[in-house]
Amino acid sequence: MAKASSEPTTTTAASTRGSAASMKGAGHEYAVIVDGGRQYTVQEGQELEIDFRHLPAGSEVVFDEVLAVSRAGKLTLGAPKVKGATVKAKVVGTEQGEKIYVQQFARRKNYRRRTGHRSLHTRVKIAGISG
Repeated sequence: MAKASSEPTTTTAASTRGSAASMKGAGHEYAVIVDGGRQYTVQEGQELEIDFRHLPAGSEVVFDEVLAVSRAGKLTLGAPKVKGATVKAKVVGTEQGEKIYVQQFARRKNYRRRTGHRSLHTRVKIAGISG
């Protein structure tokens, strides 16, 4: 079995057939970040909904868990994170998500309950990718 290296690997967009690098194109800069257990592919200027945080509009959020960075056709993959890479974003505001319904049911017991909730989300705009 091959031993995993802790060094990041760099490949060109042409050699990563079917990957995110070839889908985005050689001229675009993007990064893959982790927040709240989910992975997001982000580009500069993109708006994104993340889990709610108690932050005022205009404040800065820094994502330091960066799994991959693509710049000028070169894809840098971390093992598991890219060293020194960060993604900075500005908070646009807080929004409510869609209503989610939760239903409980017990057959033959005349038991039916339906409740719902709307989760809060924080909308951020990606300001820059560094590293």
